[in-house]
Amino acid sequence: MKIPEILQVETPHMPGSLASVLKVIAEEGLVLEHVTTLHRDQGRTLWEITLEIEEGKQGLLRERLNALPSARFIAWSDRVFDRHRGGKIEMRSRIPISTQQILRDIYTPGVARVCLAIQKNPEKVYDYTYVGRAVAVITDGTAILGLGNIGARPGLPVIEGKAALFASLVGLSGVPILVESTSNEHFVDVVTSIAPSFGAILLEDIAAPRCFEIERMLRERLQMPVLHDDQHGTAVVTLATLLNATRIVGTLLEKQVVGIVGLGAAGLGIARLLSAFGIKRLVGTDLREEAIARLAALGGEGVSLEELMRRADVVVATTGVKGLIRPELVRPGQIILALSNPDPEIEPALAREAGAKLAADGKSINNVLAFPGLFAGAMRARATAFTDAMLLAAARAIAQAAPEGHLVPDALNTTIHESVAEAVASVVEHTAVPGVAAG
Repeated sequence: MKIPEILQVETPHMPGSLASVLKVIAEEGLVLEHVTTLHRDQGRTLWEITLEIEEGKQGLLRERLNALPSARFIAWSDRVFDRHRGGKIEMRSRIPISTQQILRDIYTPGVARVCLAIQKNPEKVYDYTYVGRAVAVITDGTAILGLGNIGARPGLPVIEGKAALFASLVGLSGVPILVESTSNEHFVDVVTSIAPSFGAILLEDIAAPRCFEIERMLRERLQMPVLHDDQHGTAVVTLATLLNATRIVGTLLEKQVVGIVGLGAAGLGIARLLSAFGIKRLVGTDLREEAIARLAALGGEGVSLEELMRRADVVVATTGVKGLIRPELVRPGQIILALSNPDPEIEPALAREAGAKLAADGKSINNVLAFPGLFAGAMRARATAFTDAMLLAAARAIAQAAPEGHLVPDALNTTIHESVAEAVASVVEHTAVPGVAAG
């Protein structure tokens, strides 16, 4: 598996010195992500280079760089670990507690008045506590990124990251919660018990098929927005991408045959939302009969990978299997989204060389474009559940925000998330009767 690594290399400040380093990286078949200057001193420059490299191959690259007459390998950088040291989030007071009067107001005796007000009118909890801005980000660690079932605590950096994105992009407080339980019923009991502390629940990195049942049970028991991001966040961004992809190539998404390669949480979530959007011809492939049955329940047809590639106009892959789609399977004119990270089912460049009209991978098509605005909008409108209408509105808002010729907008553009939030809230506010909850 390829992992992102950061190396530091020193070169003389002269023409061609950095080029020789980059040539070695290219000859090793490595993908360059980023190059930046750390500092320049006495005619020498220290570069920081981010690249994707197979585990265990760092030593060979170091040897080749040190063999260059114009470069010197310095170190592998710990920048990523440094940014995680001590965790990425913290709880802090929004009010400076600088006087005795403030202390008495926010704690005893003043706080008693607020407690009684909420007891008398439970809706006031949204006005006078952080519940209206608090999202529980919950995992059991069974499907962490492309790493699989690594356990709850090893998965904590991921859901800390989700919480950090909530705070940075839409001003919500995401609180990581780890639930170590192999029982669906026990997991749901735990989440239901802590739910009053929050305004919404984001389920993260829970393996299929368990995730489907857990989400269904929580939606039935809780009167608050509950969303499994791997299913529905991924589906929203995929739909947004396909709306723009078909527009760019001059076709209508509704008229395409869409093939889903891999029917886990993400694949089935995508299939479900595409069906809700109006896609009539869905085909899918998976090794598990249970997954094929779930697709059939959505009106889709289970086929082999080869048959899918022959029939589908649009191919979306979410298997986690590097190189699964061989170039000879690509049909000229197809749109291919190979979304598995860190290694896609087929590299976009390779898919285009094989005849795909448009191809992309999961590096840019990321659910960070969806979940912040989805939750911000749902909580702003005090929704009691997520509905298909809310998810579709979010997808359209993301698609419309993409610059001309681009599949998706920049996730760090905070105006995108506000646009998604507004679209989602508007759906809630204009829906007299709640729709069918997603899932």
